[in-house]
Amino acid sequence: MFLKSFIFAIQKYYFIIKLMKNSKLLCVVVCLFAAASLFAQGKDWAQFGRYNAANQTVTKTAEAVFLGNSITDNWYRMDSTFFITHNYLGRGISGQTSAEMLVRFRADVINLKPKAVVILAGTNDVAQNNGYISLENVLGNIISMAELAKAHNIRVLLCSVTPAYDFGWRHGLEPAQKIAKLNSMIKDYALKHKITYVDYYSKLVDERGGLPEKFSKDGVHPTIECYKIMEDIVVKTLKTK
Repeated sequence: MFLKSFIFAIQKYYFIIKLMKNSKLLCVVVCLFAAASLFAQGKDWAQFGRYNAANQTVTKTAEAVFLGNSITDNWYRMDSTFFITHNYLGRGISGQTSAEMLVRFRADVINLKPKAVVILAGTNDVAQNNGYISLENVLGNIISMAELAKAHNIRVLLCSVTPAYDFGWRHGLEPAQKIAKLNSMIKDYALKHKITYVDYYSKLVDERGGLPEKFSKDGVHPTIECYKIMEDIVVKTLKTK
């Protein structure tokens, strides 16, 4: 079936190119694009499969689900005792943007029926992991998650994006000011809509607007010492109604 679809796609794009009288090189490029598109159809883009098995084992109401990217993902890996002790669930996936979190929000948050959700999103949007996205649209994705949670009687905690002066996997984007602006937008929305705002940023940021070396080896991902500070902040915030 795949081979037939592949041949059909090539024929379609080749016919279009002939009509447009474009070069042979463009023909090759478009055919490769068609093949890539077909392969992409089988990809679990939002990674629903990552927590599918774990979600099936959830039998009691969690105090909170922590939704996020590698910062949340690494958090559970480095200090799972914190999550287990407080009856929290970690649902972070490395590399994810706010759009991917929004897509899997039902499977990894709503269907688990937790008392609260702690949303930490934005780092990979600023890093343009899936291409450019405006801060307004990042906020829009976060707002959509918040609205979904509230519609299902799940308390919402919106976290500040942790500071970063540069991204090791994508240099030169100058994220410090963008993160500060996004945090201001998240905070303003939270205050306006009476949603709890979790301020990690002000406790972690250095004079450059980044994450200091004592809190991170790569300037983005927290060390265990940094996570301990974040844990103290979020536990106190969760206990505050």
